[in-house]
Amino acid sequence: MTASYLGRGTSARNHNAMLSQLEFVRRHARILMWVTLIAGAIVFVFPFIWMLSLSVKPEGQAITYPPTLFPRSLDLSPYVNVWGQIGLARLYLNTLLFAGAVTVLSVTFDSLAAYAFARLRFPGKELLFWVVLVTLMVPVAVLIVPLFFEVYEFHWLNTYEGLIVPLAANGYGIFLLRQFFSTLPFELDDAARVDGAGEFFIYRRIIVRLSGPAIAALAVFTFSFNWNNFLWPLIITTTSNMRTLPSGLVLFTGEHEVIYNLMSAAAVLAMAPLVVLFFFLQRYFVRGIALSGLR
Repeated sequence: MTASYLGRGTSARNHNAMLSQLEFVRRHARILMWVTLIAGAIVFVFPFIWMLSLSVKPEGQAITYPPTLFPRSLDLSPYVNVWGQIGLARLYLNTLLFAGAVTVLSVTFDSLAAYAFARLRFPGKELLFWVVLVTLMVPVAVLIVPLFFEVYEFHWLNTYEGLIVPLAANGYGIFLLRQFFSTLPFELDDAARVDGAGEFFIYRRIIVRLSGPAIAALAVFTFSFNWNNFLWPLIITTTSNMRTLPSGLVLFTGEHEVIYNLMSAAAVLAMAPLVVLFFFLQRYFVRGIALSGLR
């Protein structure tokens, strides 16, 4: 009886020791995770802090060596001068029209195509969907030349049509919405058809209304991507009054003397709308990443 009691006591002590070791490992793993996350955040945020610091430095401090992170005195004049010297208002307008129009058209066409792939039955559906997926694997550089010649043939160079129409749909949006539409109950479609509803009515009044989070996520992704789109506006526009923010700012550095605090102020102003958009709609960024993996 004594031996049995001692055996149970030893087992209890071993179990407690194992629990203590496990808790020790978990605690240190959690600390390591937070240290890694903080280090990654610092590495990611540092260029933005440097850009903000450079934008409020006087011109003489912006090019000193060795460089300093914090300015010795604040100079907010670059934020005032940038509007006249770079024509930032026109760049803002062009970028807003470009990104906004592409977002509206892309969400519309992508959702219509996704509805067909997810909810309808027709010959060759799977093959066509694989073709859409293949377009995601084609590098953008491969498409630039044929797209440019197409726009040239339509006489759309240096126009809003040339900027917007070639980007009015994309395979990623079709894939994302198709994945989400496939998870909705098909009984809703059947019930609507029994009541005499057509396909467009089902798409507009049922599927779209139940897919608000997915559509909002796609809209946020599309708008942010095209707000930062550099290559296509640079190729398709030839005058400064048609440039968007990324292409306009880069060309300015090549045509004039580079004034670093002025360009940093312009970059901060160009980035500000996306920062505000992210803080208000960050859940849609996360949802868009999660929805891409739905089956």
